Parts: sequence; C-alpha cells; structure tokens
Amino acid sequence: MIPKEETENIKKQIIEQIGENIPQDRKEIFIKQIESMTSEQLEEFIERNKSAAKNTAQESKCIFCSIIFNEIPSYKIDENPSALAVLEINPVSKAHSIIIPKEHKLNDESRENALSLAKKIADKIKSKFSPKEVKIKGSEMFGHEILNVFPVYDNETLESKRNPAKKSDLEEMQKALISEEKPKAKKKETVKKSRVKKINEKNLWLPRRLP
Repeated sequence: MIPKEETENIKKQIIEQIGENIPQDRKEIFIKQIESMTSEQLEEFIERNKSAAKNTAQESKCIFCSIIFNEIPSYKIDENPSALAVLEINPVSKAHSIIIPKEHKLNDESRENALSLAKKIADKIKSKFSPKEVKIKGSEMFGHEILNVFPVYDNETLESKRNPAKKSDLEEMQKALISEEKPKAKKKETVKKSRVKKINEKNLWLPRRLP
C-alpha cells in the first residue's frame, strides 16, 4: 500500500505528466478523479494503468472509455451487452450511479439498452436504500453520453454539492447493489390427513347372518 505521506506527491506527479498531453476539455475531470482517489484507489489505478502513468501520450480515450476498458478503477454494479453501471465516486447522494454505454458514439439500440440498465439500477437502489425517488438524467462529456441514476433523499439534483465517497462506503454499496434478492420461501401447506381406522376382524361390524 502507498504510504499516506506519499499519496499527494504521487498525485501531483501524475497530474503534471498528463497536463500537457491530455486535451483541455478532458483535463479538469481527469484531474478531479485523480485528486479524489484514496491511497488504495491510487495504488489500484497505478497497477491497472502503468502505461498511462509512464507515457501519457497513450491517453487518447475519454475517461468513460477508460473505465469501460478497465484503465481506470471503478465500482461496477451491473452491465448488459451495451452498457456498464458503476458507482459515482463523487456522488450527489448515496448510491448515485452512472450508466456508461460501451460505444463512444451511440445508436438507437444502444441508447435503449443503456436506459433499460438505468431503470434496473434505479429499482435496485429503491429496494436497497429506500429513497423518496430515483431520478435518471442524461448528460454528455467528451462526446460520450451517460445516464446518471441518483436517489433523492432530500432535494438532491445533479447540481447539488458533490463529496468524494469513501472506499469503504463504495464497497458496501457495491456489495448491496450486486446482491440478488432471495426469493421468499413459500409456506408449506399442511395437509390434514384424515385418520383411517385399520380394518380388521375385531373392529369390522357386519350384520348377523340369518339362518
């Protein structure tokens, strides 16, 4: 694990390396992602993306494409053939998630599949965290369309203040959202069996034979 006293220094070095190579419109959000990482997240990022840390000229994808290709660590909670659902690490509310289409440029089918996954995640959030409601809002960054799925507990909006989520909280939410609901066991119907007397010579009554 990276010592805490070295974490900030390493972040600065990475940010300095990407500063001249990453396009300006991508720079701000990428820097925020780096700055918000814990020591554990930073270590995982370096392990998964060593080539990017050493040679930032390779950084040609948008941040969402990097998440899709596991070049940036994320907290995956679900996916379908067209989209990936991950937890937002700078959420507006607890369990705020984003749906990332796997294609940088979408068609009607991939949009529909992304929306289907968003609705599925919204239902899971409702079930696990009991918010007042869950909203689905689209946005676009770097030319990549995404869907925000965020629960409303008070009056949260996408413009609400964001705070970096703790790794332990993200892991706990991830575990809750990927767990499947166990079907309720059906109560066994008790069938009352009527007691049947055993017929034998002693308890069998027959009329007396007439001579």
